[in-house]
Amino acid sequence: MTEIATRAATAEAIQDAPGSLITLLTDTAELTCNTATFEEGAAGAPVHFHTKATEFFHVTAGQLDILVGDEIQTLGAGDFIAIPPGVKHAFAPAAGHTAAVFVGFTPGMGRFDYYRLLGRVNAGEATVQDIKDSSATYDNHYAESAAWSGRRRSAEP
Repeated sequence: MTEIATRAATAEAIQDAPGSLITLLTDTAELTCNTATFEEGAAGAPVHFHTKATEFFHVTAGQLDILVGDEIQTLGAGDFIAIPPGVKHAFAPAAGHTAAVFVGFTPGMGRFDYYRLLGRVNAGEATVQDIKDSSATYDNHYAESAAWSGRRRSAEP
């Protein structure tokens, strides 16, 4: 394997939703990595699971709520978690907080085009149906969670 290097000055950044920015780092067959920053109140990622990849998170600043199965955990700066294939999960900044997170997938799978699709939806150039239609291509399968839905309601004033 050769070295993988991405310079901050040339990394592609995608506004995927209001208050959410993804910076693309590497996307190989072995490893996909990005950073994600969330402003306070950002929606984060909806409940989903992957059939092939383990997704891992390292919180670098702020606080991140993360659903793992049916349990919500709050991670702080320095915390790490890995979610194995088949386990539903979701994530967003904890109520009243921002969050910065290093996110990775192993194995990788050409996921950067998925993030670009999210950016196009945010810009009004694609639809949510386009995202749903891409589930098999990007191993991103949407699910439901009463615990996660309740989290959003309980955080509202």
